Amino acid sequence: MSRPGAFQPTDTLFDDLRLDELRRRPGVKWQRVDPDVLPAWVADMDFAVPAVVADAIEHTVRRGDLGYPSWQDGSPLRTAFADRMQERYGWTVSADAVREHTDLLQALQFVLHLATSPGDAVAVQTPNYPPFLATLETMGRRGVCSPWTRTTAGWTPDLAGLADAVVAHDCRVLLLVNPHNPTGRVLTRDELIEIAAIARRHDLLVFSDEIHAELTYEPHNHIPFASLHEDAAARTVTLTSATKAFSLAGLRCAVAHYGPERLLALRDSQPPDLYGTVSTLGVTGTLAAWRHGAEWHNRLLRVLDRNRRRVAEALASFTGDDRCPMPEATYLYWFEADVLGVGDEPVDEVLARARVLLDGGAGFGPDGQRYLRLNFATSAPLLEEILTRLASLAHR
Repeated sequence: MSRPGAFQPTDTLFDDLRLDELRRRPGVKWQRVDPDVLPAWVADMDFAVPAVVADAIEHTVRRGDLGYPSWQDGSPLRTAFADRMQERYGWTVSADAVREHTDLLQALQFVLHLATSPGDAVAVQTPNYPPFLATLETMGRRGVCSPWTRTTAGWTPDLAGLADAVVAHDCRVLLLVNPHNPTGRVLTRDELIEIAAIARRHDLLVFSDEIHAELTYEPHNHIPFASLHEDAAARTVTLTSATKAFSLAGLRCAVAHYGPERLLALRDSQPPDLYGTVSTLGVTGTLAAWRHGAEWHNRLLRVLDRNRRRVAEALASFTGDDRCPMPEATYLYWFEADVLGVGDEPVDEVLARARVLLDGGAGFGPDGQRYLRLNFATSAPLLEEILTRLASLAHR
């Protein structure tokens, strides 16, 4: 697949992927496409899970340790989360305020069910993760969109517009996604402090999705929203998981730190199994990733950084400029559909004409219609083939 100008594999752990093996995977990414299509849509990496995770899960299964777990005071994830926040961000949290969820969507729906009522307004910066927007609609909450601003320097949150929207619609909750999906922006401390001031001024509950935090590229730094100060901590539910950074989505395991004490008490007053519980293997895999996956993760970040730079180079060659800024985090690249010269249904047109499945469009919000999202978490040869197919559209 290599062509003149194409970059060459530099890490066999991540670049030695076989297309026939990927197509046999039962997951949604590869099973929802025809055999001639290359999928770069859903936020799943093509890379195999870290060996330390696979070994930990295999060891648990082989020793027959799949009975009821002895977690009277919660799973070991609670302490592990607190340790990881201290280690990575200098954020001191109590493990007593941490709870397990099967994934971020479940946690969001749980929190909205407990803390809001149908008709309540929820502020959300758009474009945004489609299942979050769909959740608001399904649950009858009013999603109040605050669009990001596209500038020559990249994506900027319109915080004045966010404040105005919160007032105009009497919002109860702010749904914060940082690092941001799909733009890949990492909010700065100054931006977060301004958002915290808005939340304090209008007494907002903040639901902070930080699942992409460990996919942040230097020189950018992730700052947990609740770590800013005491008021931010007291009004924020922080969500994270090892699933994005370690390719473990199928384990269905996430954790939440509940800053609001009354909300935590209300959560704990619910029937304990009403919303499901995490599995032994989910906990095992997450612990292995967090405790022993550093070497794998460091290599991953180098490969992803290389890949995002290659996508940036390719997109610039399509346009002759740098109008498509690199993401500061995530393995997702958000760019204007006009770069490829496609019409009003960009996802469908790219699929039909280039046989590449991307994500994008109106599902990300009203301002996402003319944009596409490319998942670049794959091998160098496969990414090169994806970019070559996209170039066939751009250069017509």
